Amino acid sequence: MKLDVIRALRIEPIVQEYGIRETVLYALGLGYGGDPTDTQELPFVYEGALKSVPSYVNVLCHPGFWAQRPEFGIDWVKILHAEQDFRMHAPLPPTGALRGEYSVRAIEDKGDGRGALMHQDKELYDVATGTHIATVRSTLFLRGDGGQGGFGEPPAPATALPDRAPDCSVAIATLPRQALIYRLSGDWNPLHADPAIAAKAGFPAPILHGLCTNGIACRAALSAYCDNDPARLTGMFTRFSKPVMPGETIRVDFFEEGDAIRFRAVAQERNETVLDRCSLTIA
Repeated sequence: MKLDVIRALRIEPIVQEYGIRETVLYALGLGYGGDPTDTQELPFVYEGALKSVPSYVNVLCHPGFWAQRPEFGIDWVKILHAEQDFRMHAPLPPTGALRGEYSVRAIEDKGDGRGALMHQDKELYDVATGTHIATVRSTLFLRGDGGQGGFGEPPAPATALPDRAPDCSVAIATLPRQALIYRLSGDWNPLHADPAIAAKAGFPAPILHGLCTNGIACRAALSAYCDNDPARLTGMFTRFSKPVMPGETIRVDFFEEGDAIRFRAVAQERNETVLDRCSLTIA
């Protein structure tokens, strides 16, 4: 891994326009519209009074899989998505154009044989108004690149959830074709569509995108704590722990701790925690 080359990385700002079609398609990929008569969720998939799901900021203005390029020396085949965090500075317009500006915040060396964490920041701005919409952080687990040093200031690690029953739970069923819908929002990794490639990666079938599970958790939070008002959800952190198979039910367990809300997501049929040590910020 070539730390100096990674530290010097400069990605040109990325501008992305998105309209009604893209906003609705993202929401459909999260399972919105399963009950087309649900007036609480209909605005996310109907242009009459369209709303955008805040977790859409994770997807917009994506720079592509640059870590695959040989000049960085990253063992990209062994990369896993470890964490995702977004902070909303203003509500995401349901349609418009955003500019994404990128930087690598830190490489956190976990030691030889233990891999490294790469923390990336994305700042999103409304092209028309200049408004700072969101700060998005993604953390990749570089399983093959430990013991090679690091740089920058990594964020503090997430703490464990309370050891007690949750205060609230929301269960959302996914469809067997969920990954095939979600990938149309921009993540074309064949791991989520091609059974042969999934088998080579050690999975019995294509798995659901981690950011789809993240978006489903956002959907649960909007329902449980925001009256489905996207402007009230101002931040969300998730830590990916296990994959989800399309068709499974995702149960999101929430824990209220004063002004803070923590949560986890569980693949209900297997009783397997798939998102852990997560947190919400609600206005």
